[in-house]
Amino acid sequence: MLFDTDILIWVQRGNEKAAHAVEQVESRAISAQTYMELLQGAANKQQHNFIKSFLTDYQFNILPFTPNIGHRAMIYMEQFALSHGVTAGGAIIAATAAENDMVLMSGNEKHFKTLPGIKLKVFRPV
Repeated sequence: MLFDTDILIWVQRGNEKAAHAVEQVESRAISAQTYMELLQGAANKQQHNFIKSFLTDYQFNILPFTPNIGHRAMIYMEQFALSHGVTAGGAIIAATAAENDMVLMSGNEKHFKTLPGIKLKVFRPV
């Protein structure tokens, strides 16, 4: 399962439903994009260390950018940025899921539901 950034933010905020969603999955992964977004949202080095520890403790695999991911993300942007509000980060995360043939768990259904090649599991925090 590839987790979108929003799921891990919910976990950090103490959302039990999000924590349970992460815990019940045996094979956990995030895109390198999600990793960078999490670090970008940190206010200090302590939060950076917390993020890195969390990902290590829960054995998340951080999937790197590849040429195929980059190419697919560009196609998603060309086709869906204007019509569906797909962002560059979202396109990279979606392309990572598609290129690795993984289910993407996200609460951002509107950004991902129309993208070809995406197997989306929608998360609702409440």
